[in-house]
Amino acid sequence: MSRKLVAAVAALSTVAAFVVALVVTVAAVPAQALENGLARTPPMGFNNWNTTNCRAEFNEKMVMDTADIFVSRGLKDAGYEYVNIDDCWAKTSRNAQGNLEPDPVRFPRGIKFVADYVHSKGLKFGIYTSAGTKTCNTAGFPGGLNNEQRDANLFASWGVDYLKYDNCNNQGVDAKQRYTKMRDALAATGRPIVFSICEWGQNKPWEWAQNVGNLWRTTGDINDSYSKMVDIFKKNLPLAQYAKPGAWNDPDMLEVGNGGMTATEYRSHFSLWAIMAAPLLIGADLRKVNTENFTTLLNKDVIAVDQDTLGIQGKQISLSSNKYVISKQLSNGDYAVVLFNNNSSAQTISTTASAIGIGSSTSYNLKDLWSKSTQTTTGAISASVPAHGTVMYRVSKGVRTPPAAGTHQVSDLGWDSATSGWGPIEKDRSNNTQAGGDGRTLTINGTTYAKGLGVHAVSEITYYLGGACSSFSSSVGIDDETANGSVVFQVFADSTKIADSGRMTGADAAKQLTGSLANAEQLRLVVTNGGDNINSDHADWAAPTIACG
Repeated sequence: MSRKLVAAVAALSTVAAFVVALVVTVAAVPAQALENGLARTPPMGFNNWNTTNCRAEFNEKMVMDTADIFVSRGLKDAGYEYVNIDDCWAKTSRNAQGNLEPDPVRFPRGIKFVADYVHSKGLKFGIYTSAGTKTCNTAGFPGGLNNEQRDANLFASWGVDYLKYDNCNNQGVDAKQRYTKMRDALAATGRPIVFSICEWGQNKPWEWAQNVGNLWRTTGDINDSYSKMVDIFKKNLPLAQYAKPGAWNDPDMLEVGNGGMTATEYRSHFSLWAIMAAPLLIGADLRKVNTENFTTLLNKDVIAVDQDTLGIQGKQISLSSNKYVISKQLSNGDYAVVLFNNNSSAQTISTTASAIGIGSSTSYNLKDLWSKSTQTTTGAISASVPAHGTVMYRVSKGVRTPPAAGTHQVSDLGWDSATSGWGPIEKDRSNNTQAGGDGRTLTINGTTYAKGLGVHAVSEITYYLGGACSSFSSSVGIDDETANGSVVFQVFADSTKIADSGRMTGADAAKQLTGSLANAEQLRLVVTNGGDNINSDHADWAAPTIACG
């Protein structure tokens, strides 16, 4: 919540923090997470700021009405859980004991009364403060800097379940230091409280905040305009590798229903946030949202993509002439695909099942998550998309065909699903952590291999066998492009582990893994971190083969 008018005033006091340079090692750091057991899927709920700012209509009645609407109109059943309040809830000074106090006009019965009411509806309650001496509003509400434990204890005593921690008036104190101090204060209360870092992406929180907060803002504030929404989407989209369960990129709250965009643009907004595994916090006054936009907020098929437990943020597959294709792997093996048309006229947008990464099949089922229509395809995925519009498909495999009889190089086969801790999985090349195709010849301790798979721990690749194959064989080891880190290679036939390399380091020669695939429906190739703090876990499945038939 940068509050544009406030940002200029706060600039002098915050400039030192903004120019702090983060040391980035050559080897990228895999996504971590704050292991407090919370936000295992992106938080869903409500925040009042986008619709009320600091105006008088932000009050006890609005918050309680919102909780009622969550229940009566199906938002709770759709997964929305948090009813959060933003800036301006407090008095402009602390009391004699140094504690924050609620504004008696806005909240005459106190914050705990409102939190208890929200809880009585089976929902959770969130609050706001800033990691500075004051919050962002010009009225000058007290912030949490140097009062972290006092404020955390107070919030816990009120029954707070979610804290949004802003970035104004921070006195130039290092961002990670400020936010880590509040993380520890929240943990010390013993109450589970989701921690939302709101420093607007100014200090690249995606590079350090995974084990500090459950979510972190990646951009400045959104507003209720199509151009701003798209600008934020473009900044958040490339950060997919940093997201995982418990740790999410946050492109700010939803504007759906506030009136500044068309219904088509709001559907795009909702679809893009869902494919990016973004928090879904409604920023509109639910008492005023029209039926069409309310229907958008209640689309359970789109919500299911956002809330998928695998926790992968969608990745850009292609971009041409402002036509985006974004793909997101889902926990049951399906993929979600967004075709987004950022043009002022209708466009045909196309991709293929192979391009989105779902793996080989003789046919695929496409479900349009907005129209609810279904179709089958042998691989082509295409639609005419209206101006500023989005078509969103859930793609699943039809009839799957096992490998033919004979010996196959695994890297020549299409996988069922694949994840890699950093960068894409490479066929017949090492994983160099960046764009597809940037890897080198597979090399383990000086020995090169023409065929294989380059991954970065933690990774998993699955192949459909259909009971048609008998054995697996592969050399494994850490690629010489880093010759660092440590990993463990494991091979599974369905749920049975058939081979395990033990811990390997960059100094080890390749090991040979073999195992039986008899009657297995699925082959899984898994690489885990070897347990050290080195992040150069570039692992090779060298010349992996399966015998079938």
